[in-house]
This record gives sequence, C-alpha cells and structure tokens, in this order.
Amino acid sequence: MRQRAKVIPLAYGTVLEVGLGTGLNLPFYNASNVKKVWGLDPSLEMIGRAREKARSVNFEVELIISPGEEIPLDSQSVDTVVVTYTLCTILEVKHAIKEMARVLKPSGELIFCEHGAAPDVSVRRFQNFINPVWKSVSGGCHLNRDIPELIANGDLRIKGLQATYIPGWRPASFIYWGTAKLTASR
Repeated sequence: MRQRAKVIPLAYGTVLEVGLGTGLNLPFYNASNVKKVWGLDPSLEMIGRAREKARSVNFEVELIISPGEEIPLDSQSVDTVVVTYTLCTILEVKHAIKEMARVLKPSGELIFCEHGAAPDVSVRRFQNFINPVWKSVSGGCHLNRDIPELIANGDLRIKGLQATYIPGWRPASFIYWGTAKLTASR
C-alpha cells in the first residue's frame, strides 16, 4: 500500500487503470487532479468488488470488463494510464503495453509500479527456476519479467525509474516504479 500511495497521486486528467482488481488504488487518487478513472479488469468478480470503492470517491469511475490486450477506448483518449502489480499476469503483455500507449494522448503519461526480475543473480536464477510452477498456482503471475524492458519496447520511454526490494519474499519483492512517456517516433 505504501508503493501505491507513492505513485497513484501522480495521475491526472482522464485516467485508465489497467488491472483495477478490487479497486485498491481508488482511495489514493488525488480527486482534485483526476476528472475520471476508467477501471479495466477482465474479471467480473473483481469489478464487482471494486464497485463499492468506486462509490466512495469524489470523481467519476467507469468500470470496464476487458483484458489489457483489448482496451475498448479510442486512441489518444486518456491523460494517464496507471498499472500496478498487473503486468506480471497479463498473458500477452507486450501487446497490452502497446494498447496502453495507443490510448495515451501525445502529452500523456504511464504510471507504473510492478514487481519483476531481481538484479541479484541468485534471486533471478531462483525466479527463473520457480516461475513455471509459480505462474500455474498464482493466477498467471510471472516473477521474472523485465519491467523496464517491456515498457521501453512498448512505444514508451521511461522518465523516472526507481527500483528496490520491499519487505517480503525476495523472489516476489523487487519493485520497479516510475513514469513513462510516448516515444518521439510514435
């Protein structure tokens, strides 16, 4: 929750949150900077659980049942895309990141906070070893995704990248967070 509290208040304007889940991020948005949040999640159950939190915030929230690979919004229609602890589970993650870039306005920003590949050789080796079993028992979560590389290969340029271990099981606790803008070539 401390990581969410760091990144979510950076969102502004019209926001698309990919992987809304139960709406854990909703209380962290700065209502004076956010006009509307589209909350996208493929799970009807999760969206149902997010409804209550959506009613308790002081900005418009529209819930969308759809995977990150199929964002049903117009191109260049959002100011901010938010993704937290979601890129690990998206099946076609490269396509989903390109979709996020597609819906961003030219001046827009991606805000991310994700766990991923650790810098320590021993931890990364263990992540790679356990990942096939881990993803089958944890809802498709990949422990070893290279988050900065995935974002950079998705028509985005990382502006502010921070990374560290947070308390917890080391193979799942190396966190990347920051912002990214559209590449100039797009």
